[in-house]
Formats: sequence, structure tokens, C-alpha cells
Amino acid sequence: MKSVPPVPKPDHVPEALVVDFDFIELPGAEDDIQAGYQAYQRGCPDIFWTPQNGGHWVATRAEDIVFMQRNTDVFSNRMVTLPPFPEGTPPSIPLEIDPPRHAQYRRPLMQFLTPGAVKHLEDGVRKVAIDQIEALLPQGGCEFIEDFAKVLPIHVFLDAVDLPREDASMLLPIAEKSVRARSIEDRIEAHREMSGYLLGWVRKRRAEPGDDLLSQIVTIDVDGEMISEDEALSYATLVLFGGLDTVAGMIGLIGKFLAEHPDKCKELVENLDDAKFLKNAIEELIRRHGIANTARVLTQDYDYKGVHFKKGDHILPPNLLAGVDDRVIDDPLTVDFNRKKPVHASFGNGAHACPGAGLARREIAVFLEEWLRRIPEFRVKPGTKPVLETGQVNGIIKLELVWP
Repeated sequence: MKSVPPVPKPDHVPEALVVDFDFIELPGAEDDIQAGYQAYQRGCPDIFWTPQNGGHWVATRAEDIVFMQRNTDVFSNRMVTLPPFPEGTPPSIPLEIDPPRHAQYRRPLMQFLTPGAVKHLEDGVRKVAIDQIEALLPQGGCEFIEDFAKVLPIHVFLDAVDLPREDASMLLPIAEKSVRARSIEDRIEAHREMSGYLLGWVRKRRAEPGDDLLSQIVTIDVDGEMISEDEALSYATLVLFGGLDTVAGMIGLIGKFLAEHPDKCKELVENLDDAKFLKNAIEELIRRHGIANTARVLTQDYDYKGVHFKKGDHILPPNLLAGVDDRVIDDPLTVDFNRKKPVHASFGNGAHACPGAGLARREIAVFLEEWLRRIPEFRVKPGTKPVLETGQVNGIIKLELVWP
């Protein structure tokens, strides 16, 4: 059942550009999310309008997606969710703040997640991965999402913000509800629940800051003054959601791919010690398995490639479609670890490019290195089927694996 009924077509939208596209209930995505999206990319106008999820435009080609991600003057981040939250909802900081002000909020994230800092975090990432894999190995199988894909990033992230690891089991369902709930009300409730959990921690770190990431983001100065408690809470909530869910989704989809493609898994196993090969292979896996969907809102009337946008229009430029665009990538649904340049927009572009991209790549690398050295052969458990789900963050919610 849809939580939001289709809306009427606005007068400025030509009938020829209307497509019934619902990114929450996408045909074909139950088997392959990216292929389900690509069917619309190949069979529809490059830019079309859908009456679903509040009514919004969709950009399907890499050139347009990258342009819109970079051009924040016209395609604003002020409302990134679909259906949009009610008018007057405070912005999620810093995601829904546009440049140049955005840079002041983003600064502590960039400082904490520099390449050097990410390298410093690697030992913790690796220890969590090894401990979890060693515990699973003798069982001969696991439910990969709950038993590994979610465990690695949440433990690493809770360590980075210096919050108790034992809170992971309580926080993960809230993060799931935030990005995959079908109703606006449920998504708002998830934000309230996360804010309720964080409020005490935010107040404590603002009073007695440490050197952890949470302390840094809740005490930043903007325009010469420390941000308000409400802003700090919004910032902390968004960062915690980002750290809990997105990396887990990508690791889950990569695990599914390797379980279903033993030849590719074997190729990785044979090249784990080749740093250059592994780096390119990870980029190719990220290209093929993009997951995030952040919408934009038009700041003005704007004509683009024959399409007339009106101020206030919402548009979805799905990150993952840039990685499966056959105009820029040959045979894009095929994973080729020797592809010379895996082009994608999985972490966004421009001012709002994901500041945690380096950490995400490192977590994926550690997963592949430590898992494949211990479990080089694995497959989907016979009689089961992976459960995939689309939404603001696409992902996989169940994946039963077995190994010898």
C-alpha cells in the first residue's frame, strides 16, 4: 500500500515526459536494484516527471546527474527526501545546507575523515572484521547482513563518535526506519527517536568536548558563534544515520554479488595482495552497486536541455544511475575488475560529495581482504533468496550465506 497517493501533473510538465516511476516500489529491483533502475534509464526520456512520492522529476543520465549534483545554485539540497518532509521542517545539517554556508558546517567532518585519519582508524576496522569473521567461520553459514555487513560499520562508527558499542542493536532498527520507511510519519518518528537517544550525549559533549567526532561536530563555530543545541542535535542525528546504514548496504550488495558470481570471487581471492588491482576492483564494485538517493529542489525557474523546471520542483538525480549509464560505460551491468576507469557518482559530486567516502572504501577493502582470506568460497544458501529493498538508501535486508 502506498503511503502517498499519486499527484496530478502540473501544467508545465508535458504529457510526453510523464512516467509512472516509484523508487520505493521499483519493478525488477527484487532481483537487481541497479538493473531495475537502468530499465527506466534505457526506456524513458533522459529527464522525466513522475506523479509518485509527491510528484518529482528524475534525471537518468550521468552527465545530467553530475551537473545537478554540482550546481547547487539551481538544484538546491534544501530538501533531499522524497516525499518531502512537511514545509517548515528544520533542515538536516549539513546535508540540507547549501554553499557557501555549508562549508562551515562540513569542516569538522572533512578534518576528521582525512586520508591520514582514515588510515589511523583502519586498525579498529580490521580488528572488528577479523573478530566477527572468526566467530562466524566455524558455523558454515550466516545471515550476512545482521551478522557482518551491519556489524562492521556500526562498531567502527560508534568508536569514532565515542558512543557505547552495546547501543548498536538499539540504533540499527531506527536507522533502517529512517531510510526505508514507506511513510513520512515513520521517517519523522525515526528522526525523533535518534534525536532522543543523542540529546544527552550532545549536551555532555558540548559541556565537556573530547577529541572524538561527535564532540567536534556539536561544538563547531559558524559565523563566529557555536551552533545551537538544536543544530548540533540535527547534525549529530544525520551523521549517525549516515554512519550506520550506507556502508552496510554497499557491503551487503557486494557480498551478494560475490556469492552469486564465484568466478569473480575467485579472481579477487587470487589478487588480494595486488594493491593496485584491489583498489580498481573496489571502485568497480562501488560503481556497480551504488545505493544512495538524495533529491534536489529547484531554486528558480530553469530551462535545461529542453525541459522547463519551475521553482520549487523536486528532482531525483539517482547516484547509482551514473554508474550504469551505457553512454559513458561499456556493458555497465557487467563487473570487470580490469576496467580502466570505473566512472560513477556513488558518493556524489561537488560541495555535497560524501565526506566519508574514504572511510567507506577502507571498510570495503578490509571486508574483502579479511573475509576472502578466511572464506574464499561462499554462496547463497540453497532454498533462500536475498531480500532487496529500494528507497532513499537502496540496500539488502536479508542474505543467507553458506560455505564449506
